[in-house]
Amino acid sequence: MTSHPVLVEVLRGSSIESFHRGALAIVDAEGTPHTLLGDMARPVFPRSAVKVMQALPLVASGAADRFGLVDAELALACASHNGEAAHAATAAAVLAKAGLDDSVLGCGAHWPMLDVAGRALAAAGAQPSALHNNCSGKHAGFVCVGCLMAADRGQDPRAFLQGYVQPDHPLMREVTAALQAATGCDLARAPMGTDGCAIPTFGLPLQAMALGFARIGTGVGLSPAHAAAAARLRRAVAAAPFMVAGSGRFDTRVMESLGERLFCKVGAEGVYGAALPELGLGVALKMDDGNNARAAEVVMAAVIRALLPLQGPQAALVDSLCTPRLRNWNGTEVGRLQPAAALADALPAAPLQP
Repeated sequence: MTSHPVLVEVLRGSSIESFHRGALAIVDAEGTPHTLLGDMARPVFPRSAVKVMQALPLVASGAADRFGLVDAELALACASHNGEAAHAATAAAVLAKAGLDDSVLGCGAHWPMLDVAGRALAAAGAQPSALHNNCSGKHAGFVCVGCLMAADRGQDPRAFLQGYVQPDHPLMREVTAALQAATGCDLARAPMGTDGCAIPTFGLPLQAMALGFARIGTGVGLSPAHAAAAARLRRAVAAAPFMVAGSGRFDTRVMESLGERLFCKVGAEGVYGAALPELGLGVALKMDDGNNARAAEVVMAAVIRALLPLQGPQAALVDSLCTPRLRNWNGTEVGRLQPAAALADALPAAPLQP
């Protein structure tokens, strides 16, 4: 197995205490490489990073229009959310528009990802439901597509949706087909596992994942229906970035600041993807140690800073995310994270021009 370069360093004082290796791919919508760093042949499970690609059928099928979904609801379909009250309520609203409730969701239940939201739920004497699952919006979107498919087949929606998370279910085949079309990867030949929310996840070359994001950002290489769906989903996320993640989260913060200039999405185990529409580029990265909260965010911030022309508050925010400060329990700064030389050297010295 090829050893990946060190992409992020963790400093305590002025000394490197630890480091994170990983791989990075940046390509355009034709698949032409801009930056390739690390082993591009090793399959990567993209996990939740590709939710926007899995949400393409929600819009392309007509289900979003059939059930009158608004921007916040479409954004939630692309989300790995905190499980805050607004997230759970929005997922419930999507299901209600389809005439169903959370009992149809196949994602399982877990406590909200945000501690404050979990403590509030516990203080109220409540237990988490599938609505609090960080993938509930994606699954609510799946349910809407399934309801439309059931109507076309003259079937009862609840009966049709039984087992919808299984790879061979008609609904999941539609979702998988959208992911395959976006990435250009033959998923029938790809390694397959089961994601945390119970749907299939496929091992993709990192370049293929980056290609999918380039296509999401430009529409190039997608069918007309998927291209229109991608544009609508990006607009929805830019209009309601809180729904994609939530309070304090990287994705929400940068998309609140940059709007339609950037679509980015974290996945489990140190995976991140992004579309930079004005540059026509897609980004995919994977940290070897699965580090999401620190290393993957530093790499993504470094990519955004290097590629996009930023000024004022946008530049200040992204700069702070490139070198997040570490503080002890007294609030004293004791170190920082920073992009390693291999990453800095691979990225352009000046932002690209659209």
